Amino acid sequence: MKNKLIWFCRISVGLLFIFSGLIKANDPLGFSYKLEEYFEVFHMTWLNGFALSLSILLCALEMILGFALLVGARAIQVIWGLLLLIIFFAFLTFYSAYFKVVQTCGCFGDAIPLTPWQSFTKDLILLLLVLVLFVDRKTVKSLTNAKTGDKLLIGATIVSIGFGLYTYNFLPVLDFLPYKVGANILQEMKTPPGAPADEFEVTYVLKNKNTQDTKTMSDKEYLKSGIWKDTAWAVQGSPESKLIKKGFEPKIRDLNIQDAQANNYNQELLSSPFYSLWIVAYNLDDTNPEAVNRINALAANLTQNYNTRTIFLTSNAPGNAQKFAKEHKLVSELFYADGVPLKSMVRANPGIMLIKNGTVINKWHFHNMPKYEDIVKNYLSK
Repeated sequence: MKNKLIWFCRISVGLLFIFSGLIKANDPLGFSYKLEEYFEVFHMTWLNGFALSLSILLCALEMILGFALLVGARAIQVIWGLLLLIIFFAFLTFYSAYFKVVQTCGCFGDAIPLTPWQSFTKDLILLLLVLVLFVDRKTVKSLTNAKTGDKLLIGATIVSIGFGLYTYNFLPVLDFLPYKVGANILQEMKTPPGAPADEFEVTYVLKNKNTQDTKTMSDKEYLKSGIWKDTAWAVQGSPESKLIKKGFEPKIRDLNIQDAQANNYNQELLSSPFYSLWIVAYNLDDTNPEAVNRINALAANLTQNYNTRTIFLTSNAPGNAQKFAKEHKLVSELFYADGVPLKSMVRANPGIMLIKNGTVINKWHFHNMPKYEDIVKNYLSK
């Protein structure tokens, strides 16, 4: 029975760590944004410049430790590493949940969003399983000899880090974001008729003018009891509203595409029946200038030969963006949106999206941007 328990914990922890690391490594840039949120909470913003590197390494570490546990390579050191890592994660998720700071921990990326308390519960269960392994760590045997185990670890390290580098440079293999290929942006912004709304509970604090007694009750209790008819009781301060049940929430709720005069262009740009090319560069200060020039040449050819509408989306201030456009001789129309949705549109700076009828037809990282001939052949000439 003890041996079965060890194997159950070993397989469960190993697979969960591999899955957790793999799903985050699928989108290391997205995980780096989550790390930056934690850095801000703990006043460590000086680490922001290392967020991406830490993201790739942390994801790789999870996968490597999970794999090593399954094969039993360097078991004692691996279990120590797992214990320290899960204690660290449990602290972060508890801190997020208790102090309500980072409301999604990013444990499983955007694939499986968890609330902070759900994340903390998951980490507690994992901690318990790891503690079982830690107590009997000397009984965890390797499936191979030591030399083969080390070779497997080297291979796992290369694959884990390589996967994170690949997805960073060529977009996630699986896109779980609301702007994924095939998604209709307008539809993702809508709330369907009859969808459940948020439910709130209002709490009143009442004080009796005669006895000075106080009572706290919900709005339902307040109405049902009829205490509001008693003039001796008066509401103290402002009633407190608390969300008790989350209603329907559109996947896209923060997209507001504007021109320099703050005119909204969502409907116009997303309802066009023609192909349009969107160049997304959420931060012009950090964008790749050589890539911008190559994409600009592509946009010029599409505009000239196919009258394709091309737009350049950024979160920078209009003055800075217009200066940038002049320096790079941009042929695209300039539009502006908040950096958060732009980061979700395409995990590249700059990135490219092909849009038609508000639907994302395709998107590319600037490292593998399509040639003019490919866009014509695969889309415009059909």
